[in-house]
Amino acid sequence: MKKMILNDGDRRNFLIKLTSVVGGAGVVVTCIPFVDSMNPSSDVLAKAETEVDLSDIALGAMHTIAWQGKPVFIMRRTPEQIKTAGASNGGFDPEPDSKRVQKPGWLIVVGVCTHMGCVPNKEGPGWVCHCHGSEYDESGRVIRGPAPKNLEVPPYHFVTENKIVIGVA
Repeated sequence: MKKMILNDGDRRNFLIKLTSVVGGAGVVVTCIPFVDSMNPSSDVLAKAETEVDLSDIALGAMHTIAWQGKPVFIMRRTPEQIKTAGASNGGFDPEPDSKRVQKPGWLIVVGVCTHMGCVPNKEGPGWVCHCHGSEYDESGRVIRGPAPKNLEVPPYHFVTENKIVIGVA
């Protein structure tokens, strides 16, 4: 067998390529934990979907549950509340009530003020955030104050007439 002799240029190119491959592999291996840390943790994934039984909520009453660490207001609306909510499109961030609900009798919104993240209190027909004075109507639409947007409607769907799953549409 004949021994192959590399000249200086070939040896240099080989070492440059080898060093580049090893260095690139090192960068990839180093970045994997950083990229992996951006994925949701297992406890967040476990709470990604929440099933809620609506049968215990009385007409005109509101129930609050926790979903992904945030309060979600579930309100069983009366015919008067449905009529009032449908008569207006809100104030600062106009949106018809029909786009905010899947069934007129149920309003489901994330109970976090869109201004600074406070939790609004149920007062009168809507909600009031006492941190900075934002007010929301009976459909969770902002009508006064510094809040720039309506209360968020989480993704949800009805599994049965009296059961919803929040977290997937």
